[in-house]
Amino acid sequence: MIVQWRRSSHSGAANDEQCVELGRLAPGAGIGVRDSKDPDGGHLTLSLVRFAGLIEQVKQHPTR
Repeated sequence: MIVQWRRSSHSGAANDEQCVELGRLAPGAGIGVRDSKDPDGGHLTLSLVRFAGLIEQVKQHPTR
């Protein structure tokens, strides 16, 4: 399965140096998170439950 990676719509320009990309992995495998500057460097795999928890944490503690 080919993973379709995407950046957040909140990212800066195409050359934003502080951006992560997300990709839905194979069914049941969860969500992949990778560094946009190093797309061949591997990715962090999170279950859907863990990913939802991460999103909640980000919403509760946004950076400015």
